[in-house]
Amino acid sequence: MDRKDFINVKRIVIKLGTNILRGDDGYVSLPRIFSFIEDISNLVKSGKEVIVITSGAVGLGKKKLGLESTEGTALKQACAAIGQSKLMSIYEEGFDTYGLVAAQILLTEDDFSVREKYLSLRTTFNKLLELGTVPVINQNDTVSTVEISPRYADMQVCFSDNDKLSALVASELDADLLIILSDVNGLYNKNPKTNPDAEIIREVQEVTDEICAMGTDASEGGRGGMRTKLEAARMVTRFGGKVLIANGKEPFVIRKIFNGEDFGTMFLPQTEGLSDKKRWIGYATNIIGKITVNDGAKRALIEEEKSLLPIGVVGIINEFNKGDVVSILDESGAEFARGIVNYDSKACSKLVGSHSDSILNILGYKNYDAIITRDNITIL
Repeated sequence: MDRKDFINVKRIVIKLGTNILRGDDGYVSLPRIFSFIEDISNLVKSGKEVIVITSGAVGLGKKKLGLESTEGTALKQACAAIGQSKLMSIYEEGFDTYGLVAAQILLTEDDFSVREKYLSLRTTFNKLLELGTVPVINQNDTVSTVEISPRYADMQVCFSDNDKLSALVASELDADLLIILSDVNGLYNKNPKTNPDAEIIREVQEVTDEICAMGTDASEGGRGGMRTKLEAARMVTRFGGKVLIANGKEPFVIRKIFNGEDFGTMFLPQTEGLSDKKRWIGYATNIIGKITVNDGAKRALIEEEKSLLPIGVVGIINEFNKGDVVSILDESGAEFARGIVNYDSKACSKLVGSHSDSILNILGYKNYDAIITRDNITIL
């Protein structure tokens, strides 16, 4: 795709990683942050809508306290509480210089997973953009309980780092382009740290399993890594959005990107066209409950877009309530779909392998013929 076509967008999400917000000394790099703010301000004044996903609160708090590390959840949360206000003051001062208003939004997993909160969040974001503000988002590390609550021991959370958060924001708010700025130039065909002959890949048509396998884990100081960035790119492109991974340490990189210069790796959009509800089911929910199905049921769900009937279920994992989103696994344990259940886990356990016309006799009541109806299933 031509670079000018790639950047011809209206709504943009820009994710700023930990390692580009700080200098080599570990302290926040104010010149670099203000260069981002200047470029983003110019984009907004040109008529574009920009949402910023920022890291950096924990690191700022760590430096403020003079700590060498943030071992332990409680200490990390304390550092986030101290650093977040400082981080936001930088953005407020910077955007105010250009006559723009920054709006702070701190998010936890439940803000997406609970549908009422998610719908309210969409409304708020759209209003903030309509008002011409720049929403500045960070994960709310101070109150997030995913890492410390026993309730989450078996849970697949909708996001656990800002790469996934940026993908959720971009896909659920119908952004045209997600830009992930990190300390790498883009996706390479080999690990550039260990292979001096590694070459950057300028364009990715589709984020396949093979592409995802090229990712590496996080560098020191961050929670993401190329692996999580590729997972984010897969999600956003599946819903028709574009993704660019580029090096945020390049001076005025945002300006150069929108001047059409050849920076980073472009990930091209797919045309799946999932509804908002199916996006939410597949990617924006926290998952505890799981249902294992046989090969016949898997084929019916994927190839024929059928509902999940009790006769195709072979096992129930963990407890869940009616109306929860659950993971659908094949008999090898691989997740291939998610859906909203019509019965709770106790009822589903009683219905395993049964015909739909036996539901009333088994349970004493019958709400649906299917465990999950096809309109409430998203194939992953």
